[in-house]
Amino acid sequence: MSQTLSTQATAAALALALGTALTLAHAPAQAQGADKEKCYGVALKGKNDCAAGPGTTCAGTSVRDYQGNAWSFVAKGTCEKTASKTSSTGFGQLAAFKEEKKG
Repeated sequence: MSQTLSTQATAAALALALGTALTLAHAPAQAQGADKEKCYGVALKGKNDCAAGPGTTCAGTSVRDYQGNAWSFVAKGTCEKTASKTSSTGFGQLAAFKEEKKG
């Protein structure tokens, strides 16, 4: 009987550890509060919080600076005031956009 309890305790501990790991893995997405907004086109290569287009998984997967389909959290109300070298306006956008080459 003690073997069964030991096995159950081990299984419970593993389930708790897995649940904790999954919660921590989703922390960046949950970090958005009422004081944050997603801002596209402002992240540097590999520094986005999430969304970086087809073939990418999420945070840290942008392949170039100011990628138009990759976003980072910024203080609410500041996105469209944050510089973006690929945006038609020269500033971050609240939605993904097609990048423009400047130069």
